[in-house]
Amino acid sequence: MKLLLTSSGISNTSIKNALVDLLGKPIAESNALFIPTAIYPFPYGARYAWNPISGQSQSPFCQLGWKSMGLLELTALPSIEKDVWLPAVQDADALLVWGGDPLYLSYWLQQSGLADLLPSLLHKMVYVGVSAGSMAVSSTFGETYSNPRGGSGTPLMSQSILFSTPQGEISRTFVMARGAGLVDFALIPHLNNENHPDASMANAEKWAAMLPVPVYAIDDQTAIKVVGGIVEIVSEGHWRLFTP
Repeated sequence: MKLLLTSSGISNTSIKNALVDLLGKPIAESNALFIPTAIYPFPYGARYAWNPISGQSQSPFCQLGWKSMGLLELTALPSIEKDVWLPAVQDADALLVWGGDPLYLSYWLQQSGLADLLPSLLHKMVYVGVSAGSMAVSSTFGETYSNPRGGSGTPLMSQSILFSTPQGEISRTFVMARGAGLVDFALIPHLNNENHPDASMANAEKWAAMLPVPVYAIDDQTAIKVVGGIVEIVSEGHWRLFTP
């Protein structure tokens, strides 16, 4: 199984080199499928889904010079015959999974049937996640919400938690849920990013303490490379491992 779990995409040379290593060939010789599904529960989600496709995202993702690029929308798959969409997935060298709401993404990974297929596909294909796209592959993950969204399956647990910010304490709803089960650790992206105050180091420690699995908190210059269950940190930034 081959995964590259990032916070913000292919944000530096070390992460790009890790991707090429996992592919086993140049990006220019590799076919990719892009999954935007996780972003749709957010206001202007359709616009944000277009950003990585058009090259307007913070870090390169779809615009890395792939041999071919396709769009795979998970919410559409249950209405399509499996033998129609599966060949495109099987032909892909990389599955590029965008960020957004990990609970929503996890729900549709399972509803679409893709989650059941991934263990048999990832011996040759590379799963490349960004933010929620990285979080949703865990056996168990947690996410924080100011306003929890519906239509995303049933969480294992939901409760209020206070987080600290430079402006004072804020109340968040912490949700724990089951993911695709491809890795046995959870992930907190955007560590110490000022646009994601929930993921400050102090808040990440509170967040991780509520999960029953090891938790990696990673910043936007860090990725987690997983090959056959072996975890390697690829970083030009900062990260921390919290153990239960």
